[in-house]
Amino acid sequence: MNDKDIIILGIESSCDDTSAAILINGKIHSNIVAGQAVHKNFGGVVPELASRAHQQNIIPVVHQALSEAGIDKKDLSAVAFTRGPGLLGSLIVGTSFSKSFALGLGIPLVEVNHMQGHVLAHFIHNEENRYPAFPFICMTVSGGHTQLVLVKDYFEMEVIGQTIDDAAGEAFDKAAKIMGVPYPGGPLIDKYAKEGDRKKFKFPISNLPGYDYSFSGLKTSILYFLQKEMAKNPHFITENLNDICASYQSTIIQSLFKKLIKAAADYEVKEIAIAGGVSANSLLRSELQRIGQREGWNTFIPPFSYCTDNAGMIAIAGYHKYLKGEFALQNVVPDARMKI
Repeated sequence: MNDKDIIILGIESSCDDTSAAILINGKIHSNIVAGQAVHKNFGGVVPELASRAHQQNIIPVVHQALSEAGIDKKDLSAVAFTRGPGLLGSLIVGTSFSKSFALGLGIPLVEVNHMQGHVLAHFIHNEENRYPAFPFICMTVSGGHTQLVLVKDYFEMEVIGQTIDDAAGEAFDKAAKIMGVPYPGGPLIDKYAKEGDRKKFKFPISNLPGYDYSFSGLKTSILYFLQKEMAKNPHFITENLNDICASYQSTIIQSLFKKLIKAAADYEVKEIAIAGGVSANSLLRSELQRIGQREGWNTFIPPFSYCTDNAGMIAIAGYHKYLKGEFALQNVVPDARMKI
């Protein structure tokens, strides 16, 4: 390390993953994530249990991130942390640790918007040196958010469309729960869908005006559909699981791209990216490439390690804020409903 190196410790604790990353001059040198298996017993994240687990995990995770990167804490230039949005109890743990750590080391503190972090994950150094050009549209899809974001600069972002009720990731998880698929259900639906017929069953796609999404009707639709079919055949789900998953997943992906295609055309943008936990979905990734070729888009898909919640994306956002000299004060507090 030399005096000109900018070394950022990123901290992410917005939901149920405790993560720490070391970024040096825009390149990730470690990105450690500790999950919380306890939530599987409840079929979803329990906020109080999540915050307790963060308290247990955060020091070991930071220690491992520093060790793996070969960095002494005294070498750090700044600490970047997720201020929001997210679960308040979880955010408090990450914010409190980051404030104390930065204060103890006498280095700057950088607050990061979790959703901006997902978008900026595309600017983490990669071997291809391939990054979106401004302006670009990023479709950010996760368990808690579904947004179309017009990105004009690193921190000049405008949400042009979003879900008015449930997020796409939540629609995956709720359907999985109805079918008896273990939590987290989204990845398992993706797995089963690969062996199914996506045209076997029909589910509705909302017709909201503009670029906004709605998935509550789709959730209700699959519930009533399965109740009706199970009344006729109690083994319907087990006998048709792959086809149900394929059809349901395809409907969600069609809904997402219907709005993305419209927004890209209306805003005359050809640079298109995806981000968020659901961007790990295999059909979403393949459809982006297929539709991108048809529409003449330049498409950008993050590596799997930067799709789900992770500190690498917080570190890269913190790095660009550090370059601008945008630091937080020690009286900063978490914002569970933080907007882009």
